[in-house]
Amino acid sequence: MNLTLSPADIALLTDRIDAAQKNAQAIPKLTDDFPGMTLADGYAVQMELRRRWRAAGLRQVGWKAGLTSTAKMLQMGVSVPSIGFLMAAMARPEGSAVRTDDLVHPRVECEIAFVTKDRLAGAHCTREEVLAATDFVLPSLEIIDSRFSGFKFDLQSVVADNGSAARYVTGGRPRRATDIDLASLGVVMEKNGEPVTLAATAAVMGHPADAVALLVKVLDELGEDLPAGSFVMSGAISEAVAVKPGDNVIARFQELGSVSARFV
Repeated sequence: MNLTLSPADIALLTDRIDAAQKNAQAIPKLTDDFPGMTLADGYAVQMELRRRWRAAGLRQVGWKAGLTSTAKMLQMGVSVPSIGFLMAAMARPEGSAVRTDDLVHPRVECEIAFVTKDRLAGAHCTREEVLAATDFVLPSLEIIDSRFSGFKFDLQSVVADNGSAARYVTGGRPRRATDIDLASLGVVMEKNGEPVTLAATAAVMGHPADAVALLVKVLDELGEDLPAGSFVMSGAISEAVAVKPGDNVIARFQELGSVSARFV
């Protein structure tokens, strides 16, 4: 990866991202001030943010994949998904009230979450290896939150912003990944009792496990692996839906049950 930012610049941009997330304040995209910023620079900021949070005692539980649809990757000019880290503090109980006053642009996506039982690593990780290493899958909601003004950003900035990671909710019933056809599950998401998205899991790179395999490849480029016991969100099955206080969202997955959240 082509790194161009100095350590001082990486620290400065990490300060900006950290403050924007903690204070729920929108900021200009990072490339406004650093137009030569590369994808590698974005990951350098993300990794520094992760280092700081872990040093402060926050516990990482896993990773998330973004840009996992072919159309989205073409739009952003990339051939692999972006990734972000997930911390235990981002989790919210199923059906619970999720605050919005500490978020900037809250939006909800429905995703398949994987929990691993074996380590995954390397530049050639495959779907089959992911399925073999998966303990179980379950339905999830990801509440994403871009911290950039007007919800306008580029790939470098969104990667630095930890892939817009904010909150996540899991529900339904855990299933063995090999017991169901993960590539062809239908999903409907309702907001306030009305269907707002209808999609199938094939939208995630043809198979959600392929998104996890590519996430492992990105980790390898960053000198990381995916430890056993990781929680991995494999990417949005459909478009993100904006939410505000008073909204109730439920996603119903074939074979996996439902997962819900309400917003205050």
